[in-house]
Amino acid sequence: MSDHFDGKRFFNPGGVNGQPVWKVPRMLLSRRTPWPARVPVTPQKPPPPAGDDVVITFVGHSTFLIQYRAVNILTDPVFVDRASPVPFAGPKRVRAPGVRLNDLPAISLVLLSHNHYDHCDLRTLAALDRKNGPTVVTPLGNAPLLRSAGLQKVEELDWWQSSSTVLPVWATPAQHFSARGPFDRNRALWGGFVVALGKHRLYFAGDSGYAGHFREIPARLGPIDTALLPIGAYEPRWFMKDIHMNPEEAVRAHRDLAATRSIGMHFGTFQLTTEGIDAPVEALARSRAAAGLSEEDFRTIAVGESVTV
Repeated sequence: MSDHFDGKRFFNPGGVNGQPVWKVPRMLLSRRTPWPARVPVTPQKPPPPAGDDVVITFVGHSTFLIQYRAVNILTDPVFVDRASPVPFAGPKRVRAPGVRLNDLPAISLVLLSHNHYDHCDLRTLAALDRKNGPTVVTPLGNAPLLRSAGLQKVEELDWWQSSSTVLPVWATPAQHFSARGPFDRNRALWGGFVVALGKHRLYFAGDSGYAGHFREIPARLGPIDTALLPIGAYEPRWFMKDIHMNPEEAVRAHRDLAATRSIGMHFGTFQLTTEGIDAPVEALARSRAAAGLSEEDFRTIAVGESVTV
């Protein structure tokens, strides 16, 4: 029992828990801006970090490769063609991964924010486990699902709990929900992570609506150097507002975090909602300008692109 668990199901402390399942058909019938069937991507081989540099490579959607010294981290790894329980239906990948699975360096740590199919793909996780056997750090309730796919090195954290198995990692709140099917809603927790890479604090938000936890994170865990924030899958607002930020809200989150820099994610890979493929990036540019921020303050990077911070 806690401020976000009633003994059976998890919930958002503010009382916001998204739209009920029976409203999903209405959302799916909303007019969608067409996306291209494919956007060409040339997969890259990420450069190794030098000294104490942190190299961040955007693989696509919410998957980043984060390299620091000899430690390689993946966030929400999804390398399959569909974000779906079946390989023949569901949201299809428009941009291929910016790094091939076989071109990844040895992965030491996976940060898994929640169990939705566009963030938690068991086939990808099983392949990573066979290759390197990384430790998977994830919020409470996700271990049984991961162990069902053969993963053994799984560490569950409640919000604000920490792990130092590979590097210092703290699980942080998010305003979202969980489900793999129609009968398991909110049986597992969702969240984000702060990871200490030497003196560099990196925050990976996972999925979240805009809420007060963005102010609480730096107050509890210290200054954020780099924040990876979702900017896509936000329309229609009547359905998505509670669980997905739009770019304007992501800019507010960036400022709440007092982050040195932010990088956008969760856009341009799977068409999950009704906005156009380029709408998040265009809206981010407008919101950033309105807030008096520069592109270096809050930017997006191309799929396959690496930045050193």
